[in-house]
Amino acid sequence: MADNTGLTDQEREELERLRAEKAEREKADREAAERAELERLRREQAAAREASDADRRAAEARERGRALMEPDDDLKMPLGQKIVILAVVGVAAVWLAITILG
Repeated sequence: MADNTGLTDQEREELERLRAEKAEREKADREAAERAELERLRREQAAAREASDADRRAAEARERGRALMEPDDDLKMPLGQKIVILAVVGVAAVWLAITILG
């Protein structure tokens, strides 16, 4: 290894200045990497939040559909089934009226 005792004062000052510049560049690189990691983590967190919101909305929609189409505890016919039956009876009545009167 080189011995620093052979350096002149001017060379020592230059060496210290170059070391300081190198340290400053390394610090800037570390800070840029940390900022990039922070942004990446924020994006991941936002994506996870959006996914959980979408899952929650889908679960709520499934629950509304289930409540509309499945019988409740006392086995009464659900509203959705009543609407479907009424629509089928209405279409049959219209078809029958057109057939008889048509």
